[in-house]
Amino acid sequence: MKKRVLIIDDDTDMCILLSRLLTKNGYETETAHSGLKGIAKCKESYFDIVLCDYRLGDKEGKDVLLEIKQINPDTIVLIITGYSDIKTAVEVIKMGAYDYITKPLIPDEVLNVLSTALKQPQDSATKAGSSVSNGSAVKVNTAGTSAALSGEYMVGASANTEELYNQIDLVAPTNYSIILYGESGTGKEVIAKTIHDRSNRRNRPFIAMDCGTLSKELAGSELFGHVKGAFTGALNDKEGHFELANGGTLFLDEVSNLSYEIQASLLRVIQERKFKRVGGNKEMGLDVRVIVASNENLQDAYKSGKFREDLYHRFNEFSINLPPLRNRKEDIPLFANYFLEKTNQETGKQLEGFEDDVMHAFLNYTWPGNLREFRNVVRRAVLLTTSGKITAATLPWEIKNALAGNTGAEVNQGAISQTATTSSPVKERDLKNAAAKAEYDTIMNLLKEVNFNKKRAAEILKIDRKTLYNKIKNYEETRELN
Repeated sequence: MKKRVLIIDDDTDMCILLSRLLTKNGYETETAHSGLKGIAKCKESYFDIVLCDYRLGDKEGKDVLLEIKQINPDTIVLIITGYSDIKTAVEVIKMGAYDYITKPLIPDEVLNVLSTALKQPQDSATKAGSSVSNGSAVKVNTAGTSAALSGEYMVGASANTEELYNQIDLVAPTNYSIILYGESGTGKEVIAKTIHDRSNRRNRPFIAMDCGTLSKELAGSELFGHVKGAFTGALNDKEGHFELANGGTLFLDEVSNLSYEIQASLLRVIQERKFKRVGGNKEMGLDVRVIVASNENLQDAYKSGKFREDLYHRFNEFSINLPPLRNRKEDIPLFANYFLEKTNQETGKQLEGFEDDVMHAFLNYTWPGNLREFRNVVRRAVLLTTSGKITAATLPWEIKNALAGNTGAEVNQGAISQTATTSSPVKERDLKNAAAKAEYDTIMNLLKEVNFNKKRAAEILKIDRKTLYNKIKNYEETRELN
């Protein structure tokens, strides 16, 4: 039976987009454009999950949450918010929300959160939490190019990729804890899931947790769960990620962001293979393989006092470095065709491939956002293309810059070359445009310094990550229009 999802949002377009996404991925959906209408629908029939916007025209999401929980206590409520401050997150979770999702919504993230909440295999092929594979490599044809897949994930054919998967095959059958190192967007969660799928735990749960989004107040409850009454707003017992992953694999992304206090609790759990829920007295046994990921070197982190040395050694039974896309040039045509095929399926289009100059640009660009950026570029291009092949006109300006013979380093450093500049001298003297360009250059220079760790960049700039993303997006859209 299909799981039923109610979408409550006063933005009609958002309701339509979410409904289409979830319907395509096997859910049955209904929509409501106000809090009151959503509550009325919950009174009429049962929903497994409610996706509710925090800012509604007639009610706040927390008020809708409370009423829905009174009507159907078993209904899972996820709050959508464009205001990604931790106070809102803590408030709604303490009031009974399962989780929250911040705007702009990423389809794969939405699907991942829903599938985790329902404890069922995920339908999305682009997240590592998706449907369990048998671990074997298969061959598919993507627009005329053969490419290896691990389960439903692209593997690639470069020497760097071959070495990566040799290491995976070596360590997967063991119970070793593993540290995955790699730049943002290199697919660390995908690799963690691939290791799980090739292990003896493949038929047990794979649970992923992003430690970068957690505060000290939330981390204990998310990792170890809590009992009813453990703190104000703890209305029910809650299973933590360790408990959900018992018998399987727990993947902790951005693990270096955990507080020192939580690191100490984590060390005890891993050493003793036992844990207690927050506020509870019952000790429970644990059999979990732990895989962690970090953008920064954890050895450097413990030497600088940011990370516990004893915990580092617990994790570091085996480490794998994921190569950035710029070091996997042979894989770029394979990934381009793979992302094109997947997007064709999602959008119902039948685009045939890429013009030669587009592939040339792909090969000459440095891909600071790696596979995540590459996938988004192809998805954007497919959306803008009406027929035939994808042309250079559909590419973002920084990739068009590669067509002029640049490698993309000029953009990454914030030094926008003359070949990439389409503004006239009059516009260059415009004070508003000059200020925007200076701000953008500062952001891009800083991102390069911190190895494109956007969380770290946002902290240095004293803004939140959503503001950082918006500033980059708004500037790039302005340049495209000019």
